[in-house]
Amino acid sequence: MSTHTVPTFEASTPTAYRMLVGGEWVEAADGRTLEVITPIDRRRVIATTPRAGAQDVERAVAAAREAQPRWASLPSTERQRALLRIADDLSDAAEDLATLTALDTGNALRTQARPEALLLASAFRYFAGLAGELKGVTLPSGTDALSLSRRVPVGVVAGILPWNSPLMIAAFKLPAALVSGNAMILKAAEDAPTTILELARVCERHLPPGVLGVLTGYGAEVGQALVEHPGVDKVSFTGSTATGSGVAAAAGERLAHVSLELGGKSPCIVFPDSDTDEVVEEMLLATRFARQGQSCTSGSRLFLHESVHDSFLDRLVDRVSRLVVGDPREEATDIGCIINQRQWDRVQGYVDDALATDGIRVAHDGRPALTVGEPGFYHAPMILSQVDNSWRIAREEVFGPVLSVIPWREEDEVVAMANDSHYGLAAFVFARDIGMALRTAQRVESGWVQVNQGGGQQVGQSYGGMKASGHGREFSLEGMLEGFTQIQQINVRLG
Repeated sequence: MSTHTVPTFEASTPTAYRMLVGGEWVEAADGRTLEVITPIDRRRVIATTPRAGAQDVERAVAAAREAQPRWASLPSTERQRALLRIADDLSDAAEDLATLTALDTGNALRTQARPEALLLASAFRYFAGLAGELKGVTLPSGTDALSLSRRVPVGVVAGILPWNSPLMIAAFKLPAALVSGNAMILKAAEDAPTTILELARVCERHLPPGVLGVLTGYGAEVGQALVEHPGVDKVSFTGSTATGSGVAAAAGERLAHVSLELGGKSPCIVFPDSDTDEVVEEMLLATRFARQGQSCTSGSRLFLHESVHDSFLDRLVDRVSRLVVGDPREEATDIGCIINQRQWDRVQGYVDDALATDGIRVAHDGRPALTVGEPGFYHAPMILSQVDNSWRIAREEVFGPVLSVIPWREEDEVVAMANDSHYGLAAFVFARDIGMALRTAQRVESGWVQVNQGGGQQVGQSYGGMKASGHGREFSLEGMLEGFTQIQQINVRLG
């Protein structure tokens, strides 16, 4: 991955990172730093990073604005070759990045961290292959005129990343922005910055100085400064709906381009013909329990038809009870750690609130069987049944391993309940009757609907939400064109 020392759990001295600005690795202008604590052990500081501020944002934006025009002026094939070289290096570094992801985020190595690292390399290869699609059109204008359009980069893009899956979210943004001729400044989440800094070490070997920058620090200090900076042409934000609303408002004041991928409360609808072990396995993927429920696409509302409610729930409980909650670095582990104490307390608060609700039933509570605990932030999966769709546990994003099970009887009823949410990011429909499945999928108000599968995201599909789950699309050809380029129209009088 690199020749410098990367964080390890066993290291007695934390790894001291710097930020990437203008092709150089630098401290914060005022010398401040932050400690990075691994969720495996709240007592263990694995790294320190600069605590950037407004002055650091000024340096990064200036470097990006200087580098971007030259990068954009290169033939698209040169940018393509750079991305392919990065992809090769990322493939070689995938296992190291996966191990560091487990340490940095608490995501289990086998179920999440390794697939995330491999996806990153695939994304760079995919977008490298789209370099030739950055083209315009001509219109028939007669022999004495020429009418043409061209796709031009947006300019300098700020990519603000979350802590739950940093490499995966970077894969959604970075290669598409780079291949289309933009410079990008990534703001790494303060709770999980190390893999993004290691990603930058790989990329910088193949990019001109300033084309990629990485800043570390708090969102209120460095993220907000990026959002408000007049030299940032676009903000691509992934995070909570509440924070995203503020990002959109601040960027909108100066009419900057914005794309937002925000929260979710995704419905999973199981029809009577799908009470099978195979569907239970797919439903297990949909719950995102293997990511501690720390996923905005988590299928956290399970709508079970009353005719199969009990039998399907029994199957699911049996399967969930066999998931292993443990050290995310271990191959046997299915579920790793919650990111930090604040998030653990938030998840537990939702659980406590739900358990105090009249009428709720606990179908599965894995906490008594936990064999791991402090000093790590471990939380076992929970399945709550007989939930009403109007309850808080069914309406707000928990971002933890908690599933709400809601019975239904009629198709119109379940579609109405699925859509009765201000979120609209993802949805899951399980039905052997494919006509019924597709009809339902088209009625659900979500940006991404999976039918008879729980984990089918792939490079090249448009990804983004409806309603309060955000706007804009990433991770696809159309997402690249619509999100990271703009059309310039040129009309020429000949003769």
